[in-house]
Amino acid sequence: MAEWRLDEGVGEHRAALIDGDDILEAAIDRQDGRLRVGQVIAAKLGERIGGGAWIATAQGDAVLESVPAGLSQGRSLLVEIVREAIPEPGRLKPPRARASDAGDERAAPTLAERFPGARRMHVGSDPAWSELIEEALTGEIDFPGGRLRLSPTPAMALFDVDGALPPAELAVAGARAAARAIRRLAIGGSIGVDLPTMGSKAERAAAARAIDDALPQPFERTAVNGFGFVQIVRPRPRASIPEIVRADPALTQALLLIARASHEIGPRRLVAAPPVIAHLERETDWRDALARRIGGAVALRVDPALAISAGHVETFQA
Repeated sequence: MAEWRLDEGVGEHRAALIDGDDILEAAIDRQDGRLRVGQVIAAKLGERIGGGAWIATAQGDAVLESVPAGLSQGRSLLVEIVREAIPEPGRLKPPRARASDAGDERAAPTLAERFPGARRMHVGSDPAWSELIEEALTGEIDFPGGRLRLSPTPAMALFDVDGALPPAELAVAGARAAARAIRRLAIGGSIGVDLPTMGSKAERAAAARAIDDALPQPFERTAVNGFGFVQIVRPRPRASIPEIVRADPALTQALLLIARASHEIGPRRLVAAPPVIAHLERETDWRDALARRIGGAVALRVDPALAISAGHVETFQA
């Protein structure tokens, strides 16, 4: 039976719905102080844009979707965050908010609150989690009979389906695999899936049913067209896991290294490429928290010969 597992790690909290050895769904919440969905926070109204306006908060700027009647620039109000910042190549799509009558500020729900009953354990050290992060970073996702290639773009996330199966079989298998990857990697917004060209409406309908069977609601989709393309639209309140981990690959590797070290005991040295160590040097609070978890000192060592993903943890005498 599938169960949610929660890892409240150093610098990053992770949750995963795991069935056997497979992760069906996952979520990442980096502890970076950014605005989060469900958070209610005081804001000051700034420049108007269309029907909304820029707002300034203690945790950064956001876009207010609709300005309450009678509220002028410079006035204060409470807002609720309805979409988090979305990393895109070269820029950060700002958070979005709406006016709130909550009466007071409140924090965003934690992963523990979003997934009540989740079993606390070291999700981040699970091989299945490492595989998921690798898929998110590379976009290469294997399935029986073929492979998906995921390409996040500012307009939509695109899946290309390739393989050696007959076109109709590959289309069904690829559609199912894409739907599972969308769920597994928390991909929202507009999504395109490029399936093999099929010869009949019945074959295209079978591929569409594979999506419907594998992807939980809510979502909308088009029919599979004659060229094998289908578009899916899902809610997008947060960045997807590929967007999160690709926004700063060195930070992603630093957090993975901390996750590996956090379930060991005694002094540990984190060895990694210069960009990874640079993150760890800046985040003294993370190193202090890790030292408390493992009951020993935490040291860092730069190895310029290492690839960014080749960091490791070693013991040493403090």
